[in-house]
Amino acid sequence: MAGILVGNWWVLALRGALAILFALLAFFLPLVAATAMVLVFGAYAFVDGIFALIAGLRAARHHGRSAPLLVEGILNLLIGVAVFVWPAAMLVALIYLIAIWAVLTGVLLIAAGIALIRHSGEWLLILGGIISVLLGIVLFFAPRAGIVALSWWLGVYALLFGIALLMTAFRIRHHPI
Repeated sequence: MAGILVGNWWVLALRGALAILFALLAFFLPLVAATAMVLVFGAYAFVDGIFALIAGLRAARHHGRSAPLLVEGILNLLIGVAVFVWPAAMLVALIYLIAIWAVLTGVLLIAAGIALIRHSGEWLLILGGIISVLLGIVLFFAPRAGIVALSWWLGVYALLFGIALLMTAFRIRHHPI
């Protein structure tokens, strides 16, 4: 494995450079970067739908249970097409799903925290629940801000990941194979 990496150090460098370019896109054009991420997901859902349909048809050919795979395949194809037809709407829908998740999680954490505060006087779980509910409320009323924040977080990851790959690539490029 090490010999392959050393012999192909330039692939690591290219991946690192692309990650850094994506990070810059995420920082300076967050809506474009977020839309690109949604389109990649749409492509994945579409291809996954094709494979699920193939698996379902093969299962049906052998008299196996095919309905779940066929339904999954059709659903994935529809989601993939919807993402390509309405990428901005799908991006906003994702933010609303995150908002719903944050509110529900927050309410459940608050309930658990109330039980814990009665047991041991611990209040931090309630605080975590309140923070989660507040995030959900912000995302409901400012979904664009959620898109930008998501893009920036992914940008931070891509930047750090890209730097790590570039540093590795340039450190190993002169090592013997």
